[in-house]
Amino acid sequence: MLRRSKHLFKTYSFLPFKLWSFPILQDTLSHVNKKKYSTFNTSSSPFHLAVIGSGPAGFYTAYRVLKEHPNTLVDMYEALPIPFGLVRYGVAPDHPEVKNVQNRFEEVAKDSRFTFIGNVKYGEDLTLKDLKLQYDAIVFSYGAGQEKTLGIRNENEPIKNIFSARAFVGWYNGLPQYRDLEPDLTCSDTAVVIGQGNVALDVSRILLTDIVELSKTDITEYALETLKNSQIRNVIIIGRRGPLQVSFTAKELREMMNLPNTKFYTDFKLIKNELSTNVDIISKDRPLKRLMQILEKGMENTSGYKSWSLKFLRSPDEFIAHVNDDPSRPKYVRAVRFHINRLEGPLENRIAVPTGEMEELETGLVLKSVGYKSIPLEGLSFDENKGIVPNHKGKILDNDNNEQPGLYVAGWLKRGPQGVIATTMYDAYETAEVIVSDIKQDKPMLSNDTFKYGSKVIIPILHQRGIRTVSYKDWKKIEEKENEAGRAKHKPREKFGRVEDAMQVLDT
Repeated sequence: MLRRSKHLFKTYSFLPFKLWSFPILQDTLSHVNKKKYSTFNTSSSPFHLAVIGSGPAGFYTAYRVLKEHPNTLVDMYEALPIPFGLVRYGVAPDHPEVKNVQNRFEEVAKDSRFTFIGNVKYGEDLTLKDLKLQYDAIVFSYGAGQEKTLGIRNENEPIKNIFSARAFVGWYNGLPQYRDLEPDLTCSDTAVVIGQGNVALDVSRILLTDIVELSKTDITEYALETLKNSQIRNVIIIGRRGPLQVSFTAKELREMMNLPNTKFYTDFKLIKNELSTNVDIISKDRPLKRLMQILEKGMENTSGYKSWSLKFLRSPDEFIAHVNDDPSRPKYVRAVRFHINRLEGPLENRIAVPTGEMEELETGLVLKSVGYKSIPLEGLSFDENKGIVPNHKGKILDNDNNEQPGLYVAGWLKRGPQGVIATTMYDAYETAEVIVSDIKQDKPMLSNDTFKYGSKVIIPILHQRGIRTVSYKDWKKIEEKENEAGRAKHKPREKFGRVEDAMQVLDT
């Protein structure tokens, strides 16, 4: 029996995804003899491509390369024993139709030219040097694994019940890293969400959705139990600018407006003023016009025992904890102090400027939803300001802006954490097309003085290091156990919240 590696969990950044499909792969690889080469020759040995990360960017890149260059073998490495990244861990449990994109990725995984290798942490279990020896090229698509910070007073103090929205989403979606988050939803009836994007609306909706409805989804059972006992009845969603600068989209806003027994509050005077003074601009921007129409209609939602509100022109200044005379007891958040802002500049470039006034909001739960950033990895250049790997259309550049042969990037690591799944698809396709173009032009790739064997060599190396790898067939066994547990509870699946529990399935 191989020992298991220390489980270090890949983290994911989250945005709601829209369903996007692509044709089922039909090409079948005819294996040819390997021979030595200095640049890749399309008529010789298969092109060996490693993909780091099994989220949408990785799968879309793999799909496109396999389609455009059939003589390719793709090996996908994932830190968890489970594939699909934020399609599994980022999509809200009450959005099952969005998760259907996972079925499209299944078609890639079934291709005979594709190999999934899970439970392998790049940079710990596997190095860039290892991969360079056995692959012609590597695509890094591991996403944005850290949240941005607010940079305010007491943010780094050990105050309980302040979480990133990414952590909260990971908790209720079963991401092992956040299994033991343990938010306390009983200490107050009010939650404050900082940020006005789709993720902010997602976490707010989960806090206010009827528990009977949530129990029909694939939300984790431990999260469901916590939410059953929740005392949260009011959610305040805070933004530093105005209603015309919100980041959420019409679908998510409409869902909030349609929550049963839930009132909606906001600064109606501010909204009406913004609408009346920017009629021409709003009329030319269809998504913005639709948002404003939904907000106007939402002003009619004035009844219910729960509520949610949008507060504009507020920037957080300080987290305030309950006074605690016993230093051994944890301190819980009591309030958040905000600067009150005014807007300056043209509509397309409005900035928030503090007025000097302050406001304090009482709360027992704070969720920070202000964006994400990628994590730099050893061996790769990294732009700390932009939070991306420097690249040109997916081709990784060094610190002097020179192209790095055989090294590519896709997804949020390439462009930053923005966009929906369609954006990720087009982004991944661009990277894939650059790879295929480089192959056809016989451009230099990785370590061109050795034969390439890909995972046929890498997997035995990992086993020698005591790493227990997980194949796609293994994952299907884990998935069946989740589905079985879900059926017993009349829900789609019951996700494993701990890696060791998922791995135990493979021992039976």
